[in-house]
Amino acid sequence: MESKVVVGKATPRGKFPHVKIAGDFIFVSGTSSRKPDNSFEGVEVDQMGTTNLDIRKQTRAVIENIQDILKSVGAELSDIVDVTSFLVNMNDFGGYNEVYAQYFDYDGPTRTTVAVHQLPHPHLLIEIKVTAYKPKK
Repeated sequence: MESKVVVGKATPRGKFPHVKIAGDFIFVSGTSSRKPDNSFEGVEVDQMGTTNLDIRKQTRAVIENIQDILKSVGAELSDIVDVTSFLVNMNDFGGYNEVYAQYFDYDGPTRTTVAVHQLPHPHLLIEIKVTAYKPKK
């Protein structure tokens, strides 16, 4: 088995890898919209401290972060076989689903979406973990 923390991505907020390869399977840890500088895509805070969180921007950033992690081990989004998505608020399901459909279709991975009480940072609306399958040549 091989574990990897991907250079150029936000460092995990705990002692775990971004990705683990076990045989032909690739497991990507729960991934957020966090950038390498520890800021978050889809978050705007005005001068008064009012926070605007955008599920569409966060979903896109999460999927693109996963895409980068997969590329680091020679895989692609099309190799994903299962997706588990965690939403803080199911009222965001429509926006999340809209962006998700720009990357995946009915022939794509299986998917489970659940609501959670909270994620590791108050600016996070979504986190996604995936399992991919890439046969070794």
